[in-house]
Amino acid sequence: MKKYFVIIVLLSITFSAAFCQEMANIVTPVFKVGEQLNYKLKYGFFTAAEANLRVEECTRKFDGHPAFHIVADGKTAGAFDVFYKVRNRYETYVDQNTLLPYFYTENRHEASYRHSDNVTFDHGDDKIKAAKGVFPYKGKVFDFLSAYYFSRSIDVSKIKIGDTFDLKYFLEDGVHTLSITYVGKEKVESDLGTFNCLKFNPTIIPGRVFRKDSKLYLWITDDNNRIPLKAHVELVVGSITMDLTSVKDLKYPLNPIRN
Repeated sequence: MKKYFVIIVLLSITFSAAFCQEMANIVTPVFKVGEQLNYKLKYGFFTAAEANLRVEECTRKFDGHPAFHIVADGKTAGAFDVFYKVRNRYETYVDQNTLLPYFYTENRHEASYRHSDNVTFDHGDDKIKAAKGVFPYKGKVFDFLSAYYFSRSIDVSKIKIGDTFDLKYFLEDGVHTLSITYVGKEKVESDLGTFNCLKFNPTIIPGRVFRKDSKLYLWITDDNNRIPLKAHVELVVGSITMDLTSVKDLKYPLNPIRN
């Protein structure tokens, strides 16, 4: 269940990618090389997993264009690591100007399960090449990791409560759509202090992991960094919370609310 939660949370972070049709192709990144974000996921009171996202230098060029190399690692922790060990890595290479992805890889080790994929985004022919075939697309389509970093760089100052957006992303077997609703602003406490946040409610599909009435909420810092600070989702049994635990080399200062 943990692997589905991590992917859905990372996808839901990309709420503002729905503005793509109204945005210029060039955005100004709110992150820089060296940025690192660390998270912990708790199942009830127990730490179930840890995740690390970082932006690395990239000497590789795509079609002659420089790129950012973005990496996300996730692993189980504590007792969960004994009963269901997870060691997952996701990597994406995105254009430094447009932030559109060129190449995405994932390597997932989840107990006895193994899965890997290499995904190429051909923006000239609007086709995605992956292990399971070639998939045509229209408009802006991302892998979930590049979508997260793209969306952080979009102006959401005019967003209104109740606005719902659709995000297009590629994952394993095709292009999918995720709907996200803006709920409003809240103050959220964290290990790094209390922050003003934007709150979102992504749509989730009920099944073995989520109940029919399960809710997923995501809080993003209402500042220039737009970092996902906290997420919470209800499961068939219990709930999982994701919290930001530490940051490094942010492009802008992190400003908690002063008491």
